Amino acid sequence: MMESIMNPHLHLLSLIVVVGFVCAKVGEANGQYLIGVGSYDMTGPAAGVNMMGYANLEQNSAGIHFRLRVRTFIVAESSKGTRFAFVNLDAGMASQLVTVKVLEKLKSRYGNLYTEENVAISGIHTHAGPGGYLQYLIYSITSLGFVQQSFDAIVTAIEQSIVLAHNNLKPGSISINTGEVENAGINRSPSAYLLNPAEERARYSTNVDKEMTLLKFVDGASEKSIGAFSWYATHGTSMSRDNKLISGDNKGAAARRLKFSNLLTEIGTLIKKAQTIKATGGTTCGKTTSQGFKVRKNDGSLFVGAFCQSNVGDVTPNVLGAFCTDSGKPCDFNHSSCHGNDLLCVGRGPGYPDEILSTKIIGERQFQKASDLFMSATERLSGKIDYRHAYINFTNIDVELDGNNKVKTCPAALGPGFAAGTTDGPGVFGFQQGDTEINELWKKLRDLLKKPSQYQEDCQKPKAVLLSSGEMFEPYAWAPAILPIQILRLGKLIILSVPGEFTTMAGRRLREAVKNTLITNGNGEFGNDTHIVIAGLTNTYSQYITTFEEYAHQRYEAASTLYGPYTLSAYIQEFNELAKAMAKGEQMMKGPSPPDLSSVQLSLLINPTGDSPPPGVKFGDIKQDINQPKTGSFQKGDKPSATFWSADPRYDLLTEGTYAVVEMLQGQQWIPVYDDDDFSLFFKWTLDNVTFNGLATIEWEVPPQASSGVYRLRHFGSSKKTKDSPNEYFTGASSAFTVS
Repeated sequence: MMESIMNPHLHLLSLIVVVGFVCAKVGEANGQYLIGVGSYDMTGPAAGVNMMGYANLEQNSAGIHFRLRVRTFIVAESSKGTRFAFVNLDAGMASQLVTVKVLEKLKSRYGNLYTEENVAISGIHTHAGPGGYLQYLIYSITSLGFVQQSFDAIVTAIEQSIVLAHNNLKPGSISINTGEVENAGINRSPSAYLLNPAEERARYSTNVDKEMTLLKFVDGASEKSIGAFSWYATHGTSMSRDNKLISGDNKGAAARRLKFSNLLTEIGTLIKKAQTIKATGGTTCGKTTSQGFKVRKNDGSLFVGAFCQSNVGDVTPNVLGAFCTDSGKPCDFNHSSCHGNDLLCVGRGPGYPDEILSTKIIGERQFQKASDLFMSATERLSGKIDYRHAYINFTNIDVELDGNNKVKTCPAALGPGFAAGTTDGPGVFGFQQGDTEINELWKKLRDLLKKPSQYQEDCQKPKAVLLSSGEMFEPYAWAPAILPIQILRLGKLIILSVPGEFTTMAGRRLREAVKNTLITNGNGEFGNDTHIVIAGLTNTYSQYITTFEEYAHQRYEAASTLYGPYTLSAYIQEFNELAKAMAKGEQMMKGPSPPDLSSVQLSLLINPTGDSPPPGVKFGDIKQDINQPKTGSFQKGDKPSATFWSADPRYDLLTEGTYAVVEMLQGQQWIPVYDDDDFSLFFKWTLDNVTFNGLATIEWEVPPQASSGVYRLRHFGSSKKTKDSPNEYFTGASSAFTVS
């Protein structure tokens, strides 16, 4: 592991390289199930769209760290038998409206083969993806409402990934393995965790769940591994609230792949040759040209490796801890503030102060464990495929506690600790985690929006109601009321699809309760080896779920637990009903369907209305060419860059294509070797300070694996002269340079 820290690029040896081409010997010609995997580009608008996660008004996309993808696996008992689809999004979370529209598209393709009951759509919780795709107002305020382009990119990608997985269905085997990931997450609210009963805490060695569960998919005919999906809990907050590059954060990094090339040539000759190859200037190209220059083509046959989210609520990847930015000392333990100021307390990742490096390292640690589990996976899953699903109105559930005590959940509300933010992303000055009082000024401002009812204030105690989002319906609903819960079964593996972020102990209680219910009601069909994972942020989003004891502390997670102190008890009760139905072979009542609010969404974000380059310039022309090094050749770790006159990336997302390419001269041909899906290549977009025209900067951090040779940087883009005119596509290349 020390080598990984010293050489963060090592994580680029992604799952496709290490295991994608490994032949896994299986005992039978055909496997137990039909299996299929698929993946599709869901990157979205790379400029001018607020990112989902930190609720930072200033965090608008301005380029690409690496592209976002949807990754799907489908398992079926037979061609006409029971099946389910699990979809993993490089997004902050799932969205009810996305789920609704995806299911509509699937119904038009496949009838009732894929429905709300057997499709799970789960987010990895990156905080560096375009927002504006959720339907409830509280989640779209900072994105200035609904962003159709962001929404469409996600819906289309999910549909296409499911289509690919469906078309790839073939007999195969699935193996399961588990192991612990070291030093990829710590508890960011340890003072709240300590409020859980001592005897309960004593059952666990740490205050976070370290276990990773991995599924290995192997084609039964070719004996070739085709996919791996794993679940492990750590937040997608290695990239900070100040980052403006689209990124899958640490889980996206773990899932990435790298293609190597080799070229051995005399360095002196290369330098001389490179000096004669100048920038091309902007030229026209076709709509799909950038797809042809993509290093990894998505032909549906790629190995699909996914790193899924679990009960992540109180787990941060900033494993060095939280420190005061003014003094460098540790933050206040109970409130995560510095001298009462929440803005000064910030967590540090293992690559501090370099968040890109932290992202690489945390991704590498997950990847290394997944690789180990994949290579050593021998336990084949067998048995039944099954699922149960229900819609529940979480705002007024009657919950039976032990001893026949009856309590209720509440309409959604947020407390002052929510406004304080976390050590991953501090919130608003004047708030602290743990606050149970609101000053009079904030109360007056709150009441201008919506004064909470007395019932709400009493129901949510000890939370003070800062925002009664569950009682706010103008111009449309601010928060969800009806939530989906879902259980998927694959032999002894049980996947709990939860529409939020369970804390560590809340997740443990849910897993334990469901397992006991299955065993008790299953007539021997379920045993102690039943393995349960939580798939967090799935099918819709409803923020956090803490234990009753953690709720009393009202740190960020508790202040963001929408439905009151008995939210977790309600989840456990309702999931137990699903588990009983599954164990007994009974069906569930569907429950009330959630609303489709697509017709009432507000969209205040202004779309680009047409671009023209400065006089005498074409899109794709160089503004700032490669700054050639004095030595004549770049070394590993150097950062050659070039800036091109460009148009707003929102004119065309270049889906399954690329905005940026590193090309290598091989013979007389330029061959693409890195693109904007590579960790080493950055695409950055901004406006020129003088002309206010668009600029695209391509920066390449030469990786240790790069071969010596002649290279250049190339940019692809699209423009419109007016809002309604057709797209015009362009490309341009920098001068050549050498790497030695």
